[in-house]
Amino acid sequence: MRISAKDISVSYNKKDRIIKVPDKVSFEPVSGEVTVINGRSGSGKTTLINVLAGILLPTEGRVYYDETDIYQISDEKLSAFRCENIGYIPQGASALANLTVMQNILLPSALAGKDNVKFAEELLEMVGLEKLKNAYPDELSGGELRRLAAARALINSPSVIFADEPTNDLDDENASLILELLKAQAEKGAAVIIVTHDIKAQAYADTLYRMDGGKLQSYGISAKEKEDIYDTA
Repeated sequence: MRISAKDISVSYNKKDRIIKVPDKVSFEPVSGEVTVINGRSGSGKTTLINVLAGILLPTEGRVYYDETDIYQISDEKLSAFRCENIGYIPQGASALANLTVMQNILLPSALAGKDNVKFAEELLEMVGLEKLKNAYPDELSGGELRRLAAARALINSPSVIFADEPTNDLDDENASLILELLKAQAEKGAAVIIVTHDIKAQAYADTLYRMDGGKLQSYGISAKEKEDIYDTA
C-alpha cells in the first residue's frame, strides 16, 4: 500500500502567534521498510504520525493511501479502514481496564469481524505475555503494558504500523524484542514508522528522519554505525 502525505501542517495558537508543527511536511514511507523519526519533544513527531494514521485532521495538506484521500471519506469508512489496514502503538496507556490481556489484543479483530484467537496466542508468546493472558491491565507492569500494546497493534496483520516510543518502559532485552518484531513486519511487506528517542531503534531503520522545528529532514547512517548501535542494544 502506497502512503503519501503532501504539505501536512497542524496549526496551534500560542498567545498571539500561530505555530505550525508539523509545518508543510511531505512524506512517503515505503512498504517493506522501517522508517525511524527522531527529534526533540514538541517537534511534531507524534502529531505527524497521528495525521498519517487518520487520527488527527490536519489544518493543511492531504494524506493518501493508494488513491484514497483518507480525510475525504466518512468517519465510518475511515474507522473501518484504520481497523483493517493500520496498526498503532500509542505512547501512553491504551489498554482497556475492564478487559483481560487476551481480550485487549483481540479487540481490533473483533471490531473488524475477524476470529484471530490462534494468532493472538502466537502474539502473546512473541511478546512474552502468554502466562498473563487472563490478567487485567492493572496487574501488569509498565513494560508489560507496552508489549500488550505492540501485540494488539499487530493482530489484524496491518499493512501500515505506527509506533510512538514503542520501547518506553522496556529493559534492553524487551526493547530489542519489540524492535525485532517490528522489523519482521516490515520484512513481510508492512510499512513500519517508528517515532522514538531511543538511539537503538536506528539500528533497525532502513530510512532515518529527524523532526526539527516542525520540519522533517532525512539523514543517513552508515552500516558501521548501525552495527555499533546494534552491538550495544
